Amino acid sequence: MRSRRSPDITTPPNATPPSATSAMSPSATPPSAPPPNATPPSATAPTSLRSDTTLSIDPATDGPDWPQCDHHGATGRCRGRRTGPHTACLAHVDAAQRAAHLAALSPGADLDHRGTPFTQSLLDDVLAALRDPVTGRHLVGRAEFDEAQFGGDVLFDEVDFTGVASFGRARFDGGVRFRATCFGADARFGEMVVAEDAWFDGSDLRAGVWFRRATVGAALRFQVEEVGGRAVFDGLTTGGNAEFTGVGFRELAGFTGVAIAGEAWFDGAEFDDEVSFARAGIAGKAWFDGAVFLRPADFGGATMGQDVSFGDARFERGAGFREVTIGGDTEFHRTDIQGDVDFRKATFLRTARLGPLVFAGLLDLSEATFQSAVTIEAAAKRLRCRRTRWASTAALRLRHADVDFEDAVLEFPVSVAGRSRPFVTDDGTQPDETGLTAPRVRVTSLRGTDAAHLLLADVDLTDCLFVETVHLDQLRLEGHCPLPEVPAGIRLRRWPPVRWTRRRTLIEEHHWRAAGRHAGGWNSAPTGTDVREPAALAPVYRRLRKALEDGRNEPGAADFYYGEMEMRRHDRRSPRGERALLLLYWAASGYGLRATRAVGWLLLAMTATVLAMMVWGVPKDDPRPRSTGQVTGTGFTLTTDKAEPVNPEGPYSRRLSDERFEKALRVVINSVVFRSSGQDLTTAGTYIEMGSRILEPALIGLTVLAVRSRVKR
Repeated sequence: MRSRRSPDITTPPNATPPSATSAMSPSATPPSAPPPNATPPSATAPTSLRSDTTLSIDPATDGPDWPQCDHHGATGRCRGRRTGPHTACLAHVDAAQRAAHLAALSPGADLDHRGTPFTQSLLDDVLAALRDPVTGRHLVGRAEFDEAQFGGDVLFDEVDFTGVASFGRARFDGGVRFRATCFGADARFGEMVVAEDAWFDGSDLRAGVWFRRATVGAALRFQVEEVGGRAVFDGLTTGGNAEFTGVGFRELAGFTGVAIAGEAWFDGAEFDDEVSFARAGIAGKAWFDGAVFLRPADFGGATMGQDVSFGDARFERGAGFREVTIGGDTEFHRTDIQGDVDFRKATFLRTARLGPLVFAGLLDLSEATFQSAVTIEAAAKRLRCRRTRWASTAALRLRHADVDFEDAVLEFPVSVAGRSRPFVTDDGTQPDETGLTAPRVRVTSLRGTDAAHLLLADVDLTDCLFVETVHLDQLRLEGHCPLPEVPAGIRLRRWPPVRWTRRRTLIEEHHWRAAGRHAGGWNSAPTGTDVREPAALAPVYRRLRKALEDGRNEPGAADFYYGEMEMRRHDRRSPRGERALLLLYWAASGYGLRATRAVGWLLLAMTATVLAMMVWGVPKDDPRPRSTGQVTGTGFTLTTDKAEPVNPEGPYSRRLSDERFEKALRVVINSVVFRSSGQDLTTAGTYIEMGSRILEPALIGLTVLAVRSRVKR
């Protein structure tokens, strides 16, 4: 797209147009104008009006607003203005009367030839009478050529219009050229019709210019240095290219509803005041390279049929592209933008690339539609993609931006990736990122988005809202995607003191906890953001856990499992029995995810069991077996009896001996590995051993489960 091609105008600026020698006889059928309220042709209209096209004006019912020529031709009465005291216009007076009229003219005289049919020869005679012998230029005061008809190609070279020059509804059945022409007052070309090219090469427009609803059958080349007043091109239609290269527009410029069948060249143009391209239609490429917009630029509703380039352009007050339709790539190489860029409700038909956009403002793609695969490159403060529709694959390569993906519609895979390196333009340079200080790309909301086709890579999710996201379990997270963590340290502002175990959370949990009793360190919900209850957060944690488990990231999924269980435990609508069980599970091992907690409880249980055994479980003395025998004839009977263990006696301090500790420790260790120690125990000791053989292996299992959840892949 970056290769610049010259406009399709083959005649040199200082050459005579091809049909400059053609003449239109005074008796030729005069062309006529369409009604003043005629609808301008669209950008899809025929690309040219042939020079042999018959141009005619239907005679007005009440006639023109000036003294009308009495000449009657094949199509009726001529609409030309009478010349002086004569009853005919300049084209229809006899030769002597015309010569007398021209002889009476002097440089600087006013001209009023409204509705008059002109040939180039007749026009040359008029201009020759106004030639300044000193400067060699043609000096005209006020010039009125409204509804005039010009046959063949017409030249207005080196003419100075010191008054208003009006060509409203004039007709040119060939081309027209204004080379080195000076317009000292307003130049009016409203509803003018030119069958071929219209050139304004090197002209000087010191006041305003009006081309409202004008029609140029081929190319319009408006290569003037500047327009001193308002420039109104609303409703302009061209059958070929339109070139405004390097023009300085010093006041309001309006291109509303223009229809350009070829390419549009605004490279190097300067717009000092507001400019509007609203509802413009450009069938070919549009070039705005190096253009300067000092006030807001409005492209709302415009249709760009092919590529659009804003390379090296400068927007001082932002740009509005709301509801535009773009058929090709949209490039912003080295573009300097101050303010926001608005693409709301835009439609990108075959856009393969948008960007790189680098500016410290808002890039708004809300409700836009991308109908083909696209790569978007942007470094901005904010990127808003609310209700954006992606009808094909898309890759968003971003820097610094806060991204809002709320209610986006993803029909095909879309990736949002944070880029660590600056963008590089087509010439190898890096855009200036002044004003962009955020270290990472942050996604702030996925609410209402179908995440089945969404991939997030190397983006910050610490402020991302996930509630109401559809198919969250199919979201793919790659690279480093940090989430908010719990407050660090011990919170002593309330009783009992609280210390949160380290884990990744959702920002919605922060909002809920900040609104509750233990609010210290948690992030409060911004104004306008709803605080979600645990019942709404538990499913979100569950789906995110599944998304990471499907991606073989078990350790990462563990934090989401912990969050899910926390929300279930705090859900007031859950049954009390379930909440009590979850409370016990949390206290014992942090839902099977906190190995240190389970080990702590295990050591505490073993210590308590050892102490209980020393105090109540180990008997006073080990019972000794006693055997008795009886001889009966040739037989011998031996009976062994063992006394019941005797409960320990005396103060507790005497029971805590080294001997009793060794026996109790042996019992507890065997209980941990679910084995019997074979130690004689009191009745109390037997029950203590039974309890320890259930509790302590369970704590061992929870410890192993917690370790496994952190190391499994």
